[in-house]
Amino acid sequence: MSDDQPDQPDEEFDDIVHAETTRDPDLAVIEAGSRTLRAQAKPRQDEGLPARPADPEVDKALRAVEQELAGRWGETKLDPSLVRIEKLVDVLGDPQRAYPTIHITGTNGKTSTARMIEALLGAFELRTGRYTSPHVQSITERISLDGAPISAERFIETYEDIKAFVELVDAEQEYRLSFFEVLTGMAYAAFADAPVDVGVVEVGMGGTWDATNVIDAQVAVVTPIDLDHTDRLGSTSGEIAVEKSGIIKPGATVVLAQQPVDAAQVMLKKATEVEAKVAREGMEFGVLAREIAVGGQLMTLRGLGGEYEQVFLPLYGAHQAHNAAVALAAVEAFFGIGAEQSGRLDMDTVRAAFASVSSPGRLEVVRSSPTVVLDAAHNPAGARAAAEGLSESFGFSRLIGVVGSSEGKDVRGVLEALEPICQELVVTQNSSHRAMDVDELAGIAVEVFGNDRVQVEARLDDALEAAITLAEEESEFAGAGVLVTGSVITVGEARLLLGRG
Repeated sequence: MSDDQPDQPDEEFDDIVHAETTRDPDLAVIEAGSRTLRAQAKPRQDEGLPARPADPEVDKALRAVEQELAGRWGETKLDPSLVRIEKLVDVLGDPQRAYPTIHITGTNGKTSTARMIEALLGAFELRTGRYTSPHVQSITERISLDGAPISAERFIETYEDIKAFVELVDAEQEYRLSFFEVLTGMAYAAFADAPVDVGVVEVGMGGTWDATNVIDAQVAVVTPIDLDHTDRLGSTSGEIAVEKSGIIKPGATVVLAQQPVDAAQVMLKKATEVEAKVAREGMEFGVLAREIAVGGQLMTLRGLGGEYEQVFLPLYGAHQAHNAAVALAAVEAFFGIGAEQSGRLDMDTVRAAFASVSSPGRLEVVRSSPTVVLDAAHNPAGARAAAEGLSESFGFSRLIGVVGSSEGKDVRGVLEALEPICQELVVTQNSSHRAMDVDELAGIAVEVFGNDRVQVEARLDDALEAAITLAEEESEFAGAGVLVTGSVITVGEARLLLGRG
């Protein structure tokens, strides 16, 4: 680092972190970072993630809304009831019925698939509303119109518009509306107000009892199901599939990604019961071919209406190609292709849509020399997909992992997936109150990696500095890289620290 870029004083950093961590960590991530990391990062590009509002008054108002939402049940607290959200949308005039929807559940790949569906629909000149969770950097990311997060001003206005109705429902119920329920009501209201032509809605957790499930989507999408949230959803993929199958509505089309056998059986049984049509990856649609390309991959997809050749996707990993196949089939089903009409979608439009896709925090390169990759994998299946994508698309001679996880996650499974590709590991802790204690994480890491391969840094900025230093320390390792993973919150904070927020 040059002399004209001094280190940010530790006390200043600590003050900012302390101020931010008094808020719910799901509503914001730390906005401080070392100037060393920012100076070494690549020039900032627009990946569709909003920064804090530049206007101090708007920023203050947004923080007030965040604080009010933070006082409610967190989104990881699941109550198996739709009573509160049904009351809310009822008093709002059922805004979710003002437009058709595509509903997405599964364990991994939901947000990337939602972004691809959104891009395809937008390319065909439909106005879209996308609701996804959790966010990477800003709460406003969760509600998007026409492919971009709503502005802070519009987010605040939407909250103020429904606040009185929220309070009315709160007063009538045993428990107040949760954080996620209020955000869901805001999203549905914002989409109706826009108005949008189609909503693309990702479940928060599960399906049947998820707050989003007050919609009757004509297309239900199920991305790969694996073990996550087992304390709430079930201990096998089949049990988890029972809860997730709740988004399949009578007469809908179900687009099924490749699934474990028990999960597929549950989904097919539910589809039969409600007389829903089914499109299965590997049967009615799928990935026919793929090859590595500069900045992503080149795919040939089989859709419900035919083959789509030479489709470029600027994302890494086989899992993203499979997400693309699912997204394509979902949009085809939405347009009635494969059922009411034959023939494929316009090829040039499909190619342009996929070429425009971004998915922040999913094998995202945020810096070069050394290369730093962010991936929000927080369960073993996600970590395996990330490891395979890294091995396939990056020729690292040495990879340093930076891992910060959350309590209750299968951390051992995540670390075991990373162990074959990471020569060394720096364990750390993000600012969330749900973050796993760094010493507890280190204990598991030592069991998986061995003592000599694990370094402990309690603060994320120090962990990033340490990993980058390890990647740079010997010239023979000029092809070294850094992977930051373990939690969406860890990835979001790392993005800000590396100057991408």
